Amino acid sequence: MQLAMTEKGDIVIISVEEERMDAHNSGDLKEQMLQLFDEGKCSLVIDLSTVRFIDSSGLGALVSGFKNASAREGSLKLCCLQPQVRSMFELTRLHRVFEIFTTQDEALASF
Repeated sequence: MQLAMTEKGDIVIISVEEERMDAHNSGDLKEQMLQLFDEGKCSLVIDLSTVRFIDSSGLGALVSGFKNASAREGSLKLCCLQPQVRSMFELTRLHRVFEIFTTQDEALASF
């Protein structure tokens, strides 16, 4: 999975640079988040602007990251969801679990 990481202070922005987040590649994101948590970086923003499709594995990776961040008194926030991806979050009611922002700047300002 293509991931681009940017650090703004103690917040890490992970941009998922794939059109699909599914069983084939979501494990990579999960591993990357665990590595960041191990390094003590527990404030994450996941930018999903290029993701056009997400399945249960992709959602599972994000939920796993959310739980791990919360357990470490950090937070995981999402931004820039495409309409199809947003509808998956609404369908699964995960939009009530995650803080979801329209832009990266809004997500960063919420910390």
